[in-house]
Amino acid sequence: MACVLCKTPEATSYVVAPRDEAVLLCDTCRAGLETGPQDAPRWQCLNEAIWSTEPAEQVLAFRLLKQMDAAWARDLLDIAYLDPEVLSWAEAGLPDQNAVVHRDCNGTVLQNGDTVTLIKALPVKGAGFTAKQGTAVRKISLEPDNADHISGRVEGQRIVILTKFVKRA
Repeated sequence: MACVLCKTPEATSYVVAPRDEAVLLCDTCRAGLETGPQDAPRWQCLNEAIWSTEPAEQVLAFRLLKQMDAAWARDLLDIAYLDPEVLSWAEAGLPDQNAVVHRDCNGTVLQNGDTVTLIKALPVKGAGFTAKQGTAVRKISLEPDNADHISGRVEGQRIVILTKFVKRA
């Protein structure tokens, strides 16, 4: 069976939340939905998917297009028509625009419990030591009100680290 969005032959089942309707997606389309799509020629397949007669395909195409910052994606969303019920389903699964998003130095989204690596040596104020470059910080916590701060344990001390000095492991 093929991916419903890009027609890649190898696809696995994917549940389109908040409903329990499942479709087949390839790994690349699944990653685009989970981490956000990057503007690339491969996403031109959404030109067909948004006009599908299957509501679940329309929902996935809408969500991907909505997250893209490309002129062609905005133009396609402007002319696309989704039934009100399908539109509300599609919008229910979009990430909250007001939510604080923590990103590492490479732009990868961080989540509570992730492991990150320091990309530079950082002097720890008040603790009297320097956290060395390459140190792994496991089970980080995200600061809910500041996208630039995470916290984690380094050498037994709980410290606050700026996200621009870490990369996700």
